[in-house]
Order: sequence, then structure tokens, then C-alpha cells
Amino acid sequence: MSPSQQPLRTAILGYGVAGRFFHGPFLGVDPAYEVAIIATSNAERAAQARQDHPGVTIIEDPRDVAVHASDLDLVIVCTPPSSHVDLTRTALRAGMDVVVDKPFAPTSAEGEALIVEARTLGRRLSVFQNRRYDADFLTLKGLLETGELGRVHTFESRFERWKPAGERSWKARTSVSEGGGVLFDLGPHLLDQAVQLFGPVTEMLASVRAVARSDEQSPSVAAEPPTAGSHATVSSQHTAGADNMVQLILTHSGGVTSILTLSSLSALAGPRFQVSGDQGAWRTVGKDPQEAALFAGTTPDTPGFGVESEEDRGELSSGDEVTRTPAGTGDYGRYYRELAVALRTGSPVPVDPQDSVGVLRLIEAAHRAPRSTFSPDRFTD
Repeated sequence: MSPSQQPLRTAILGYGVAGRFFHGPFLGVDPAYEVAIIATSNAERAAQARQDHPGVTIIEDPRDVAVHASDLDLVIVCTPPSSHVDLTRTALRAGMDVVVDKPFAPTSAEGEALIVEARTLGRRLSVFQNRRYDADFLTLKGLLETGELGRVHTFESRFERWKPAGERSWKARTSVSEGGGVLFDLGPHLLDQAVQLFGPVTEMLASVRAVARSDEQSPSVAAEPPTAGSHATVSSQHTAGADNMVQLILTHSGGVTSILTLSSLSALAGPRFQVSGDQGAWRTVGKDPQEAALFAGTTPDTPGFGVESEEDRGELSSGDEVTRTPAGTGDYGRYYRELAVALRTGSPVPVDPQDSVGVLRLIEAAHRAPRSTFSPDRFTD
């Protein structure tokens, strides 16, 4: 094989939910990649990694990936958010290209610094925004491109989960300053989708809450020390102070209003998307099928992978009647197919990390102030 045909030898740093289910399966079935190294200190996860990727080398400390740099092309950082900056910088300085899972970094300033460093070192850097490849999102993009809804005025988007016992593992211990809370966890998905569909945000109203369970008696405390000049008040009855209920109302530069709801305390979820225009509306209920399929052990090369069920098809209405839109097909693997082309040809990476820095600025503003306005180069509250 010529160098351009050789598989990209790849390291996955972290083999929890993200590494095992959202990265490993797609890399494993794509001939453009070879999973050469997986970093995990957990014995059970190491055994699972060897089963999923026969012949893989296991390292316990993800920072040791630098030792193997001469044998690697690409590093996937899917460890807890507080380690993203350090591990990304380690990989870049060792001469490897890097993909970072969301959230890109705990702060927009750190994300900007990583972009500058990658550019200075001549390395490629991207962020894994897999929800750009959800079946319902791709269907919605198509409806907007064909003008099926007319002039869109309102976009509603929800990620609602039911976790009354709270988060587990590292998420239960991670503070907002380290990238913890539902806004850092789910916000990168919903904010990125909204901006991709409707453009830059000029104003935002934010409700960011840490809601206690009824059996918790601890007093309400501030989630994070307030920023100087901040007018925001975020109350919490959780020890870590991380938010679990968020609603954001965005005004986009084109006039569209986006209403984004994120929750880990919703036993009944609302519509995933509801989009209203002056000629019609479209609604979808339920989630993209890829996540459930991956958790069930279905591999991405299985026929029918990612295709929506009949009941998950969206509903389109012009006011007189409601019809079902065709079943969409989600395709997270497309991100890695596009990435392989970018790394081999020098074309743009599938997700520009600058997009993720913009999302981090919105998240920071939501934590900082209840009403925020934006210009191209500054934030005001």
C-alpha cells in the first residue's frame, strides 16, 4: 500500500461509554483506521477493549501515548473533560493529529489555545460533534434546504433524561469549572446543532439550575463562585454544584428563536425537535437510533444500522393535515470517513474546532449571566 492507503494508526484515550460505544465501533469497521492503542486503567474495560479490538495494545496512563507517537497517526481524547486540554496538548506536541470528544475544553480560552498550538505545530485538530449526523437532524437540514417549512421562526430542541439518583462515576464528582453539569454534557450537542442550522447567536436568555431530589435536605448553595460583575444566580442543593436542569432561549442573527431544553430529571420527555415556519411545522419524538443500537452491541456495518423506525419518523404539517416524513438514517461513521479524507488530503476537517469554541462561549455566558448579548468579538451582560 502507498502511504495514503495505509490505515491511520489510532489511539483511543479512555474506554468508558464514549470510547467503547461512540468511537471504537466506527473506527473498528472503517478500513481507513487501525485501533492500535487504547488507554484505560480499569481491568474490566481493558479486557473489553481486547475483545473489541484484537491485537490492541493497552496502556494504563493516557499520557504515555506520547511514548508511542512514532507508531501513531491519530489520537482520540474521550476521557473526562478536565483532562482534555492536557492530553490534547501532549498528543499534539508528540506529533499526532487529535480528535477531542465534547466538551472540547472546560473553557473557551483553553480551546482557543489548543487551536493555536495545533496550527503552530502543523497538526490537525477536530472535535467529535457526532450529533451533526443524527437521523432527525439530517432530515431537518433537508427540510430547511428545500424550504418545506417556509421562513422558520421558532426552533425547539430537547435532550431530556431521567436520572433521579443523579450522575454516576466521574460525572457525579465533576464541578462546573471542570466541565461538569448537564449544560457542559448535553449543551455542546444542542447548541452546535442550533448554530449549524440557524447561524450566530446575538442574544441569549438562560435558566441554569441544580434541582435537588425530594429526599435531599442539604441547604441551597451557589454552584460556582460568581464571576466579577456577574448578575447570575445559580442555586444548587447538590454537593458538587453541577446543574441538571437548563433552558436556553437563543436569538439568531437571522431572526430565528431557538428554545433548548436540557435535563436529567425529566421522566416524560417532550418532542426531540419541533420546528415552526410560516408555511408549516415539523416535529419528531424519540432519539436517533444509533445510540441504542450501539449499547445493544449492534455494529455499524450491520444492514439497516442507523435507520429510524416507522414510529420515529417525523411529522410534517401545513396546518390542514399531518404526514410522516421518510425514515431518516443516522451516520456517525460519516465523521470518521470525512476525517480520513481530511487527514490524507489536507482538506478541512469535518468539524472545525473553532465552532466548538463558539459553543463554549455560549455555555460560559449561560453560567455567567441570565441575559447575554453577543457581537462577533465580545460578550456583554
